Amino acid sequence: MASELELSGGFIPALYKPATLLPIARHKQSLLYLVETYQVTIVVGQTGSGKTTQLPQYLDQAGWCGDGKAIAVTQPRRVAATTVATRVAEEMRCKVGEEVGYSIRFEDVTSAATRVKFLTDGMLLREALVDPLLSRYSVIMVDEAHERSLSTDVLLGILKKIMKKRPELRIIVSSATLQAEEFLRFFVGDEYKPDADAADLGSGIGRIISLEGRMYPVDTLFLENPAEDYVERAVKTVFDIHTQEGEGDVLLFLTGREEIDRAIQLMSERAAYLNPKSPSLLTLPLYAGLTTEQQMYVFEPAPENTRKVIVSTNIAEASVTIDGIVYVIDCGFAKLRAYNPSTGIETLTAVPISKASATQRAGRAGRTKPGKCFRLYTQQSYEQLPAATVPEIQRSNLAPVVMQLKALGVDNIVRFDFLTPPPAELVIRAFELLYSLGAVDDYAKLTKPLGMRMAELAVDPMMAKVLLAAPSFKCLSEMLSIAAMVSLQGTVWVQHDGDKKAAENHRRKFAVEEGDHLTYLNVYRAFVTKGKKDSKWCRDNLLNYRALLRAVSIRGQLKRYLERFGIQIDESLSTHHNGAGLSTSPEQIQRCLTTGYFAHAAKMQPDGTFKTVSGSLTLHAHPSSLMFVSVPDSSTLTVYIANLLANQNRKADWVIFHEIMQTGDKIYIRDVTKIEKSYLLEYAPEYYRVT
Repeated sequence: MASELELSGGFIPALYKPATLLPIARHKQSLLYLVETYQVTIVVGQTGSGKTTQLPQYLDQAGWCGDGKAIAVTQPRRVAATTVATRVAEEMRCKVGEEVGYSIRFEDVTSAATRVKFLTDGMLLREALVDPLLSRYSVIMVDEAHERSLSTDVLLGILKKIMKKRPELRIIVSSATLQAEEFLRFFVGDEYKPDADAADLGSGIGRIISLEGRMYPVDTLFLENPAEDYVERAVKTVFDIHTQEGEGDVLLFLTGREEIDRAIQLMSERAAYLNPKSPSLLTLPLYAGLTTEQQMYVFEPAPENTRKVIVSTNIAEASVTIDGIVYVIDCGFAKLRAYNPSTGIETLTAVPISKASATQRAGRAGRTKPGKCFRLYTQQSYEQLPAATVPEIQRSNLAPVVMQLKALGVDNIVRFDFLTPPPAELVIRAFELLYSLGAVDDYAKLTKPLGMRMAELAVDPMMAKVLLAAPSFKCLSEMLSIAAMVSLQGTVWVQHDGDKKAAENHRRKFAVEEGDHLTYLNVYRAFVTKGKKDSKWCRDNLLNYRALLRAVSIRGQLKRYLERFGIQIDESLSTHHNGAGLSTSPEQIQRCLTTGYFAHAAKMQPDGTFKTVSGSLTLHAHPSSLMFVSVPDSSTLTVYIANLLANQNRKADWVIFHEIMQTGDKIYIRDVTKIEKSYLLEYAPEYYRVT
């Protein structure tokens, strides 16, 4: 026993499973042989087969990191890149950042000694800007490729080009079962032999190898009648499991942060009525907006006599393996991005998942022993689900992708070898936006220096334009802070249950009437002067201390990018404030924001909603925005109506916003700032005409 204890000192016990027990172990020799012999190996394996953690170690042991080369393993999600790197570093008995490291946007934990590097596929594409043949790497493994994220698809196309110039490079693509042949056909092209023996499909270039994960049987249960409110139904199911089923943790799939918070609140309210003698419930959220540390909690084993309930988005569907899960509850929906080229609106909408996702979710229950999957939909609904999810490249705003491909030297986007070609309409819209931002010229080439620099900045094209325009408005220092705050994606404030009033009052302390961006600037400045050394200040002001620390580090990174372009950043100015606490006039910042976000403009209506420029859509300010108008209770209604009438007389305000999302039947805009209509005509004459 003693030796076991000593071993586990530095381990995360819930993550630790002797490597020899993993399904991949018995395939070690054949895997190494395939990688040695063929340029492309497609590895098919269930989540949990050990492919992500073990394969890089096998390659390292087999000498693929000789001559100063390294192995890159890409992940579609940041969570996976960090958790897997932590895990592999433990197995290789080193600290993260030494032999094993990771690199995600705004966070690089690697060193000269790093041989195995986990990174998001987007980060590997950024590396290709500097090193077009990715010559640092001897092996590149694209993990979870079946998720078909935007960056994965672009990366696969780029790798296909690179491998022709670097015959010694080895590419490994790991995927769930359905798409393996599609990936192989993509890489081997004309040599693909569909009627050959499975092992010989890829002729001399590539092979498919299957590692079946150890799967215990999973009982799948459907609802007899559709659920009216799947969050409530999910919570009820958690308590049914807790009171009637044997031990084992629960993984509940919901679509987003709001639903997850609501479910956790409902569970904590109901848990109070549990028999004091029965085991307790420990509920933990898991979604992309959490910090790395908060995400790591889900891997910790539950305390004694406690059942763990992890409430997650589809992040736990494929990217991470959490041990001890015996029960899965699947709401049947996931939030997917869909970009509508005619309105220019990217919506984040809960849509029914695909059959492939449903199978993947159920499979999470059969990892350690036989499990159960409770589907909160009917068998009939299941039959009607699409077989697979539409790849992101067919439903996204492609401006960032087009800009990235141009910067990588792909001039003819239409001729680029995509696994699935994007619809022409999306490509046209992307070029229109990039053209109006000044990133591409009349010949669809990246402009120099603006377009090239925009492609190198790790932010979306609109924000990149704003940062590069900021020096001419003398507000670069301010814009850096705003860009860093916006990239926190709404995690600035901490919401305490039930006390909306207090939260509102704290927010008002920092509020600037021009809107959210300038309010963020106030929060950032206050944090840097008061809160950075004092996390209690953040708690008192309901600010998220960790998120704001992250903003400081992101700002530093963005500043370094700009300095690399030779742009001088004068930070001394920002210490001389005028009355409003701003060194630059708010107008400079509003004008500067308009140069990038003119395509996201809307007109304020008397009732507090907004209309798009074409007038075809009604938008609502997101509840996290200062521009949010809540409908009051009856006692204050008369005052409210009087105010509305008073507001009728003032001229309509125009605003620009950072992002737009649809939830349910409402379209929300987040991070909203007032502007003058004249700015739109001044900074986007090709985009807007007065009629």
